[in-house]
Amino acid sequence: MHSNRRTPAVSQSSRRALLRTAVAGTAVAGAGLALGSAFPASAATAEPDGAPRPTTPAQALRRLAAGNERWRTLRQEHPHESAYLRRQLTQGQQPFALVLGCIDSRVPPELVFDQGLGDLMTVRSGGEVLDEAVLGSVAYGVLELDIPLVLVLAHQSCGAVGAAVHAEETGEPLPAHIQYLADQIRPSIDHGQQGQARVDATINAHARSVRDRLAAEADLAGRVASGRLAVVAARYELRDQRVRTLS
Repeated sequence: MHSNRRTPAVSQSSRRALLRTAVAGTAVAGAGLALGSAFPASAATAEPDGAPRPTTPAQALRRLAAGNERWRTLRQEHPHESAYLRRQLTQGQQPFALVLGCIDSRVPPELVFDQGLGDLMTVRSGGEVLDEAVLGSVAYGVLELDIPLVLVLAHQSCGAVGAAVHAEETGEPLPAHIQYLADQIRPSIDHGQQGQARVDATINAHARSVRDRLAAEADLAGRVASGRLAVVAARYELRDQRVRTLS
């Protein structure tokens, strides 16, 4: 574990300055980047509250797309919160998608996709970083609950990615456990870009890397090959609240 590695002492003020720089991130960067396709407009119709659970990757993606359209246009339905449903969920759960997202307080998956109780299994770590606990959580959702879609959800202005880029550029160490996150993100840093464009491009590259690693996991790869499971990378824009898939 990187958290056990000895690093030079860093003053509290230096650490705070570094993290402030990282969190400031990319709020206005990347407007011209090719971010892949937005969720299809044809999927932006409201789903009936009693609609059957999606059982295929395509159905699950359409359900998320419809919810994101409601969220971004301020037509949220806050579905699946009734007293009846709460009683039903005491008997078990059947979420239709698993969202692996960042811990950022501005990107809660249930709100971003306008879903309710029992709809989504969510796993969150700084910068969507994978470790054994995250991998085990994803595997549980797919293998035990037969979830057909895993969505790796990156976002604009990711502080974890910004911290990783800043630490590499300056050589300043981060606090031990935050350094662990930065070390996992570092291989995705886009050295073909400069400044905030580098951070913005790295956000996308890291999400794709996490997607590819998950899809290649031995316990998941067979389901991906058979079409029972899709692992998709996407990005949420704070600017307009739209989720776009990353190719």
